[in-house]
Amino acid sequence: MGDGAEVTGGADEPGWDVDPSDEIAPVVEMAGAQLKVWREGAGLGAADFGKLIGYGEDLVRKIERGARIPRPEYLEKADRALNANGKVAAMSKPMAEARYPKKVRELAKLEARAVELLSYGSHALHGLLQTEDHTRALLGTRRPAYSADELARMQAARLARQSIFMRSPAPELSFVLEEAAVRRPTGGRMVLRQQLERLLEVGRLPSVEIQVMPTDRWDHPGTGGRIQVLKFGDGSAVGRTDDEYGGRPVTDPRCLRVLELRYGIIRAQALTPGESLELIEEVLGET
Repeated sequence: MGDGAEVTGGADEPGWDVDPSDEIAPVVEMAGAQLKVWREGAGLGAADFGKLIGYGEDLVRKIERGARIPRPEYLEKADRALNANGKVAAMSKPMAEARYPKKVRELAKLEARAVELLSYGSHALHGLLQTEDHTRALLGTRRPAYSADELARMQAARLARQSIFMRSPAPELSFVLEEAAVRRPTGGRMVLRQQLERLLEVGRLPSVEIQVMPTDRWDHPGTGGRIQVLKFGDGSAVGRTDDEYGGRPVTDPRCLRVLELRYGIIRAQALTPGESLELIEEVLGET
C-alpha cells in the first residue's frame, strides 16, 4: 500500500511501453490483436491506417503486437476510422487500467473494495487528497527523477484512484495530516491555494473526516512514519506502517490491532475535523 502520475506525450507516441513480465501483458496483446483484425477487415495496411488516424506505421505495429498500450485518443480515432461504432473505443477503460504501474493497480483494487480507510501521513498529503498540479510537483521531486513515461503513468493512476469519493455507498475515509504538509507550498503558491481548496471541498463530504496534527504536538505514535489501514466488507483488513513489519502490507489481526491503536491515539491528539477545516481556511487566507 502506498501512493504512487499524467503528463501526456506528443502525438507521435500515444501509448505506454509494456513490460512482458507484467500480468497485464496478455490483455494488451489481445487488444492489439483485435485492432489488427479490425484494420485488416477494413482492407487497410498498417502504413495507410496510421496515416489515416495521424500516427506512424511503427507505432501501429507496436500496438498491434502488444508492445505498446494505446492511449484513449488513439482508440477513439481508430474507432471512427474503422466505423466500429464504439467497439474499438470500448477498449479505453481496460487499456487505461493496464497503463498504471502494477503496485498502483493492486492498491486501486484494495481501495475499490474498502468500506473504511484510515490514513496518517507524516510529511506528505495522501494521494487521494492531492490535486493534479500538486501530484505533478510532488512526483517531480523524486531523485533519481522519473522518466516522462513513468511520471505520466503514476500521475494518471493516482488521480484515477480518487473516484473512491464518488462511490455509492461511500466508504468511511479518515485522514490525519501533519500541519507542515498543509502549509508546505508544494508546486508554488497558486498550487498550494488550489490544494487547500481541494482539502476543504473533500473535508466537507459526509463520509470524509480530515484532521490536522499541529506541529507542536510531538508526543504521538506517528513519529515513525505513515500509518494506513483499509477495512473490507467481509471483516478483513490490510494495513502498513513505515517503521514496522518491514514496511510491507500486513493482514495479521495482531499487527492490525497495533496499527489501529496507534491511529486511534494520533486521531485523539489531532485537531477535531471542524478545527482542522478552520485551520486550513486560515492557511488559505494567508496564502
